[in-house]
Amino acid sequence: EKNLKLEEKINMLQQQNEELVARIEQNTVITRQLSEENANLQEYVEKEVKEKKKLSRTNEELLWKLQEGDAVSPVKLPPTSSTSFYRCSSGNSSPAIVRTLRR
Repeated sequence: EKNLKLEEKINMLQQQNEELVARIEQNTVITRQLSEENANLQEYVEKEVKEKKKLSRTNEELLWKLQEGDAVSPVKLPPTSSTSFYRCSSGNSSPAIVRTLRR
């Protein structure tokens, strides 16, 4: 009778072990998928950061050319406020005040 109880316990423990092994395999597959997705997302974020920096540089360059062009160009711009607001590309979220000259 004691042997039967021990055999039942062995069977139950073997079944639990098989279930745990299956769960480990399933978790391993999910972990691989998540790691791959994480790597792809990190690559995407890096590309977005580079693109944002490039656009910020382009924006700064265009603003500079616009300001330099105002000082040199005889073309009149439509009347606007004497103060314009532009975002700094340095990551600062506060707007920079840029004075424009009226002709």
